[in-house]
Amino acid sequence: MNGSVKIVPFSEAYSGTFKALNEEWITKYFKMEEMDQISLNHPQEYILDKGGYIAVALLDEEPVGVCALIKSKHGGFDYELAKMGVSPNTQGKGIGKLLGKHIIEKAKSLGAKRIYLESNRVLKPAIGLYRKLGFTEIVGATSPYERSDIQMELDLLA
Repeated sequence: MNGSVKIVPFSEAYSGTFKALNEEWITKYFKMEEMDQISLNHPQEYILDKGGYIAVALLDEEPVGVCALIKSKHGGFDYELAKMGVSPNTQGKGIGKLLGKHIIEKAKSLGAKRIYLESNRVLKPAIGLYRKLGFTEIVGATSPYERSDIQMELDLLA
């Protein structure tokens, strides 16, 4: 990949990018849901103020990817890896993998023991990435998202 990629913490300057990158993939494959609107329109209140974290991938100082770590009380998990989006122009260049690794390390630094994510099997590259990062499918899990047909977990103590 030409150019340098660095991962930085979210700031208000990236709120438009956070929303746009996620709306792009969600509306391409699915429809926006109420929980999407809440988290994308209010990342400070919904994610950061509740103990979460958002990472932004910069390619030559331009934001091209985002990923959130949302504090969770769901099923014994500490955090949810959520709202990962990478600009279509830079997909396939390893940016999602860098974001995923960064988010996992951040979860560990926050003392997390287990994290989970929700996705859809139609997103084959994303599911492949999650498996490469060590996530395994949770059988029989349910989701508040209409589009979610797979939940995966990662044991950070393993």
